[in-house]
Amino acid sequence: METKKDYLLIVLHILSWIIFVGLCVEAGGFLFNTLYTLFYNPAGAANFWMKSDLSALYSFNQSHFVTLTVIMVIAAILKSILFYVIVKLFHDKKLDLTAPFNESFGRGLYNLAYLTAGISLFTYWGTSLSASLTEQGVRLPSLQELRLAGADVWLFMCVAFLVFARIFKKGITIQDENQLTI
Repeated sequence: METKKDYLLIVLHILSWIIFVGLCVEAGGFLFNTLYTLFYNPAGAANFWMKSDLSALYSFNQSHFVTLTVIMVIAAILKSILFYVIVKLFHDKKLDLTAPFNESFGRGLYNLAYLTAGISLFTYWGTSLSASLTEQGVRLPSLQELRLAGADVWLFMCVAFLVFARIFKKGITIQDENQLTI
């Protein structure tokens, strides 16, 4: 039974690495395409990232283009950092199944909560900006294509991580008391 848990953790570690690398590529793609469009070739907005067409936004107002793409970059970077923290928790062996309630894993859960709160904030901001621009007649790709959908889901994850972190904090206290009584 113990070996199956170890295999599951190994698979989760590998999946976390794959997702982390993919999110880093996405964040770099958003950043590169934004800079490329602004400083080198404005026609790059027509074929932004993953074939998203932001040319209508670029021609409407460059400052709105910069604002929306910076929000996309920040949200993508925060998602990358989120998975970096997860990979680091796995890599540094913070998840010890013999003594699961440890201080470093508890701090990691709080970090995950704060990162998901930031992702929620920026995706909500991007969603609001996108809706405002659409009302003004600017044709934009869907929120899924812009990677700004799901602010409510990120907020839910933040609350879940905060609850788990609080439970872990109490578990750390109980585990420390039990070690002192033995």
